[in-house]
Amino acid sequence: MKVLIDTCVWSNVLRHKSSDPAIAEKVIKLIKNGSVVMIGPIRQELLSGISDAAQFSNVKDKLAAFEDIPLESDHFIKAAEFSNTCRKKGVQGSTIDFLICAVSAIENLIVFTTDKDFVNYKKYLPIKLL
Repeated sequence: MKVLIDTCVWSNVLRHKSSDPAIAEKVIKLIKNGSVVMIGPIRQELLSGISDAAQFSNVKDKLAAFEDIPLESDHFIKAAEFSNTCRKKGVQGSTIDFLICAVSAIENLIVFTTDKDFVNYKKYLPIKLL
């Protein structure tokens, strides 16, 4: 099964010294298995804020190995539905988080995240977490 890796996990792994070696090991295993997929908004989040041109280029080149899942209107509509579902249950989240949930549900992907908000989303949304 394919895995959509969240920004927080990528950030941990792409640092010079990962703050959690176990996470880095899982990502390396997923990459070697060809299981990793990407979406443009996660790529954008990862590249945003890198002011050093060489570092930006390095991260961009590393991420180039992962093809983006093309996002379509259905993904964004489902993200809005998921946001509304969670809000009705008192669970708030970011636009990107709900887009990740929508893409994972529609494309049958597992989400790899360390963001605890996804545990709350999973109570009300049909998502799979690693």
